Amino acid sequence: MKAEFINPFVDAGINVLESLISSRPEAGQLAVRSATFTTQQVSIVIGVTGAVEGQVVYGMSLVTATKIAAAMSSTPAMTFDDMSASAIAELGNMISGNATTLLSDAGCESQITPPTLVRGADVEVSTSVPALVVPLYTHFGKMEINVALEESAGNAPRPAQAPETDTETAPAPGE
Repeated sequence: MKAEFINPFVDAGINVLESLISSRPEAGQLAVRSATFTTQQVSIVIGVTGAVEGQVVYGMSLVTATKIAAAMSSTPAMTFDDMSASAIAELGNMISGNATTLLSDAGCESQITPPTLVRGADVEVSTSVPALVVPLYTHFGKMEINVALEESAGNAPRPAQAPETDTETAPAPGE
C-alpha cells in the first residue's frame, strides 16, 4: 500500500464534509492496519478498480452517522432510518468519486463500485493489502477512512509510445 493512495481520499473527505456540514474536519494521525477493520457502528464499503484496486471503508458511530445524515438532508437528527442510510451511503460515494478524480489527475485512472452500507460494530473486511487509516474529526464526531489499495498488475500505466511519423520509402534504385 503506497501512502500517496490515501491522500486523495483524505483531501476529498475533508472537502466533501466541509461542504455538507459547514465546518472543516481535522485529519488525525495516520495508522496502518493489517486488514481493513472498523470498530464503528456504520460503515460504507466502496470498491476501487482500474490502475489501482482494492477497497475503501468509511466508518463512524451511529450517532455521528445520524447527525451527518441530518445535516445533509437539512432535517432534525432523530433516528438512523432508511433515508439516513441512503444519505450516508451517498456521502461515501461523493468522497470516493472526488478521490478517484484526484487519483486520475495523478495518472491513476480508476473507477468506484456502488457503496454498500454495513451496520454493526466490529465488522472486518478482508483485503489483500494493509489498510492505511486516517480519522477525520468533525463537530458531529469521528469518521475513519480506511484505504486498502494497490497498483493493478493488469492496468499498470503503459510506457509512452514513440509518435508515429510519416515515412515515405525512397524509390528503389532503378525505379
